[in-house]
Amino acid sequence: MPRSLAPLLLALLPTLAQAEDLIRVYNWNDYIAPEVLETFQEETGIRVEYHTFASAEELELALSSDAPIDVAVPSHNDLPRLIKAGTLQPLDFSRLPNRQHLDKQLLSKLAAMDPQNRHAVPYLWGAVGLAVNKPQAEQAFGGPLPQSWSLLFDVQQSARLGQCGMSLLDAPDETLSVLLNYQGRNLARSAPSRLKRSAETLAALRPHLRYVDSERYIDDLNAGRLCVAMAWVGDALNAAAAGQPVTFMVPDEGSVLFIDNLAIPRKANRADLAHRFIDFMLRPEVAAKVTSETLYPSANADARQFLAPGLRDQPGLYPDKDTKRRLFPVEPMPEKLGATRDEVWTAFRDGQ
Repeated sequence: MPRSLAPLLLALLPTLAQAEDLIRVYNWNDYIAPEVLETFQEETGIRVEYHTFASAEELELALSSDAPIDVAVPSHNDLPRLIKAGTLQPLDFSRLPNRQHLDKQLLSKLAAMDPQNRHAVPYLWGAVGLAVNKPQAEQAFGGPLPQSWSLLFDVQQSARLGQCGMSLLDAPDETLSVLLNYQGRNLARSAPSRLKRSAETLAALRPHLRYVDSERYIDDLNAGRLCVAMAWVGDALNAAAAGQPVTFMVPDEGSVLFIDNLAIPRKANRADLAHRFIDFMLRPEVAAKVTSETLYPSANADARQFLAPGLRDQPGLYPDKDTKRRLFPVEPMPEKLGATRDEVWTAFRDGQ
């Protein structure tokens, strides 16, 4: 998922957006095909200032600043909070004729977070799982690996794998969701006391991790410096494409599904141009180029026909029926858990 830039840089840019055709797009790192941006600018004459972030917290910081952002890419579980706070503006469907290409099932799932899909357009989606460098991991583990989150959450197993390199995403909602699910619980329906007890499992895991980061692990996976990493599916597939013996595993206990979305913040300077950009991104052939570059499945149902056959049928890109049954959306964090989540995660991530 280009590297992260501080929101301050946006604020320092000259306020010429109204005087020229310019939009500012804020997206996850490694989450677009550069040629798509070039084509949009050539076709429309609209200049795109493209910025990236590496965590939901970075996006929230940018959206809460005075920086004018015309298009942002929030994840589905953040939509209810952003909509309630008035951070996002409703979309004008009449300006988005290419919405017709969107996957109806994904739109239905999103409607639970964004009623009538008024504020967001699904962009890319996929699963969180384990990226496993099988030869390295099996050598450190001493044999075949279980297809289980126990590789992380069972301290005896993580202790063995720590010697060949393990990492975890800096993604608290996703991590805590899979941990609670592994323990037979549900994050959204857990009490703060339960969350604190589950944090003991994270504390036991921490000494065996090289780091908790959502960017650094990408290069390390590609270079063979990690044997097991909690990963977004596209990053695991990219490591395999880079020549590493990396496979993407959705553990038997199940994992979380994410849907990332194109949205227009309330403070956007050029909502009119933002709609043009989003509609351009909804063209099936454009969506296919993004998937080909990022190796994340597109929310555009008609994009698959434009993928190369080898990519369209690649295992892991579009989950099979059995894998889909083991995936569940990350639920929005209840307000009662927010402070506890932040406390638990900060202590874990910083190794305290």
